[in-house]
Amino acid sequence: MKKLYLVALSIAVISLVVLAACVPFPFGGPAPGQQPYPYGPGGGMGPGMMGGRGGMMGGGGMMGGGWGNYNPDPNAKPITIDQAADAVRLYLNAYGRNLVLAEVMDFAWNYYAEIEEEDTGIHAMELLIDKYTGRVSPEMGPNMMWNTKYSPMGGMMGNYGGGSPTANMPVTPDRAKTLAQQYLDANLAGLTVAEVDTFYGYYTLHTLKDGKLEGMLSVNGYTGAVWYHTWHGPFLGMKEYE
Repeated sequence: MKKLYLVALSIAVISLVVLAACVPFPFGGPAPGQQPYPYGPGGGMGPGMMGGRGGMMGGGGMMGGGWGNYNPDPNAKPITIDQAADAVRLYLNAYGRNLVLAEVMDFAWNYYAEIEEEDTGIHAMELLIDKYTGRVSPEMGPNMMWNTKYSPMGGMMGNYGGGSPTANMPVTPDRAKTLAQQYLDANLAGLTVAEVDTFYGYYTLHTLKDGKLEGMLSVNGYTGAVWYHTWHGPFLGMKEYE
């Protein structure tokens, strides 16, 4: 009996250590002026935490997959950006008619899609599409941890506003843009931020290098924490949809 107790205790301790390693920071990222991440800005252990390029803990992605590109056939060709858009629309059928595809961005490691509420214009969620299988899954990071309306984990890491989900947050869009630029100046010098997209609980902003789109980061609407998206790879192109 004592041995079983010690084994169970050891498993619990190991699980806590692994969980701690997988959570980037208590609120998803250091606020500007705080100590930056030791292994990569905003993403725990850099691109692909604990192994995988586009996903956590290697493989094709944790919690439903689709965070990276698993391609067993070296001769396979990636799907097109329009095919990725079709896969997203099919995925959105489960949510009803109010959610629409706003844009798809083509990165080296995945396709990325932004979804809007048709009636409010507020951004609803961020999705990743595997470039070879077309599999669609919720994006990790802010979309899962900070999204207070469309993620079951919403608010776990940074929203203390309580009440009904809202896009009117203590950190304003202008303040979010300032915080984002401060973060880039301190951690990724040479990058600038573009427009602010408002989600429930946070903002996502495109990042620019020499005036050209490079990637993106998110800012928590309650804490001001900044989380740079490290899991996309180089930017290749984008297409907007209506």
